[in-house]
Amino acid sequence: MAGDYFIHPSAYVDEPCEIGPGTRIWHFCHVMAGARIGSRCSLGQNVFVAGDAVIGHNVKIQNNVSVYAGVTLEDDVFCGPSCVFTNVSNPRSQIVRHHLYERTVVRRGATIGANATIVCGVIIGRYAFIGAGAVVVHDVPDYALMLGVPARQRGWMSRHGHRLPASDAAGIMVCPESGWRYREVEPGVVRCLDWPEDEPLP
Repeated sequence: MAGDYFIHPSAYVDEPCEIGPGTRIWHFCHVMAGARIGSRCSLGQNVFVAGDAVIGHNVKIQNNVSVYAGVTLEDDVFCGPSCVFTNVSNPRSQIVRHHLYERTVVRRGATIGANATIVCGVIIGRYAFIGAGAVVVHDVPDYALMLGVPARQRGWMSRHGHRLPASDAAGIMVCPESGWRYREVEPGVVRCLDWPEDEPLP
């Protein structure tokens, strides 16, 4: 491995793996061989990254999070402290199911709150917001606010992390911080009108 990144002396990083420039790996982390971690990421204390995990650029993972095999975190994802990923829906200690790991994908810009649980096999949409302690058991639309156990949609969130107010007469919802406009273009599908969907925040 070679690159402009920081690894705390107490962390274990197994080779070979990929770590992008500007990434910081803090106390007591363990990155297994085969893991792929992008640039400008931050792995807080006691983070585990499995060999088949994929982490994009500018991902923030707070303390005590395990990113298991089968999990992909796209660019700009935020994982709150002690949030939980899984990769087998029916685990048993006596039965080996490594070949049955289910894929979990967290799309660009999504936030997962502290102590939330993401049951394997789901896709969390771009800029979705999973509240603290929520348990996600099915796919989540882009920009959706998910709360509770099991998690249910309770509104829409802006890219800047604010709950969007009710739409006006033209069907527009406006972020209170950025002023960017959002519209539900079809039932359950929200789009930002002021910035391209696949572009990062300016």
